[in-house]
Amino acid sequence: MAKKSIADVNVTGKSVLMRVDFNVPLDDQQQITDDRRIREALPSIKSVLDRGGRVVLMSHLGRPEGKDPAADAKFSLQPAVGKLQELLGSPVLFASDTVGADAKAKAAALKNGEVLVLENVRFNKGEKKGDADYAAVLATFGDVYCNDAFGTCHRTEGSMVAVPNAMTGKPKVCGFLVQKEIKFLSEAIAKPAHPFVAIVGGAKVSDKIEVINNLLKICDQVLIGGAMAYTFELAKGGSVGRSRVEPDKVELAKELMAKGGDKLLLPLDTHCGDAFNGNCNKQIVAAGKIPSEGGWEGFDIGPATIKKYSEVVKAAKTIVWNGPMGVFEMPPFDAGTRAVAEAIVASGGTSIIGGGDSAAAIQEFGLADKVTHVSTGGGASLEMLEGKRFVAVDLLDDA
Repeated sequence: MAKKSIADVNVTGKSVLMRVDFNVPLDDQQQITDDRRIREALPSIKSVLDRGGRVVLMSHLGRPEGKDPAADAKFSLQPAVGKLQELLGSPVLFASDTVGADAKAKAAALKNGEVLVLENVRFNKGEKKGDADYAAVLATFGDVYCNDAFGTCHRTEGSMVAVPNAMTGKPKVCGFLVQKEIKFLSEAIAKPAHPFVAIVGGAKVSDKIEVINNLLKICDQVLIGGAMAYTFELAKGGSVGRSRVEPDKVELAKELMAKGGDKLLLPLDTHCGDAFNGNCNKQIVAAGKIPSEGGWEGFDIGPATIKKYSEVVKAAKTIVWNGPMGVFEMPPFDAGTRAVAEAIVASGGTSIIGGGDSAAAIQEFGLADKVTHVSTGGGASLEMLEGKRFVAVDLLDDA
């Protein structure tokens, strides 16, 4: 799957149309609360600028519905422009539309060494539809297409597929972030050092069916945590109290247990609470023994599970982690997720944190710089772990 990167093309005097992922979280005052995705795009942007090129950036932010412009205004990319300008230490231009008069004029006037950010691509209906006329206009903004938006690589929207397809005869490459994600998420999994251990958590078995299936084929052990574990306990005939479960996925859980055998590790015990807050009454019970009376529900793996999982993880040479072990945002039910994160660091193996809540947890625990790779794409990393191919990546020039 090796693809040419932005470093492999001559950008001197050229315009690079770059798809980035500036879908950053904003507070009520439109202030960015986590700028990691913008910082991750800097190396690719700087590579073009330092070599005498110019950059036109495309991104989405949120899910504007297109029915009420006033309601959609909160999804403007203007806050990202301000943050990018701060991080680059130089002015960044902004177009108030994507393929309209302002974007066309500013893209045409852009000078070498300058950066232009187009307004949220999802403000234009052509983005979701992959509209040919919309893509044709965007295609005129660049001499080179660069995909550095791993978080949306699993999608086939206009800026990801139709635009590069419209840039016939022009170089189509990946940015450094996408290159890094492909390296770790596909190549490391294709040729892992053993023992290869996967940790899969989160709320729903249904969200992770394919990834668990794929990992069971290639891993030495798959560790299950989070609320999805209670569906497995239900499948074993256990009591789960008021825990979050998927009754309609019980048969599926049975199939996965039969297929996984000794490879599939389930929690030994559960840390329960009788209300969804850190000050509730708490107790540790054996897995599948959550009281059916009193409002008890599972919020985290228990100490025996923490001990077992930590031992397995510390002995691993390759680790993939996707999904927390419990309600990590709410102490003391962060203990299981924190222990797993610390065991990953202690292993010294190649460690890949698969985006989403796992990435948020590793950041919150201050351990992000102690693991091998933290993915920027939750859904994209999940689909890559499932073994799926991405049209948006396949169409890029091979290395």
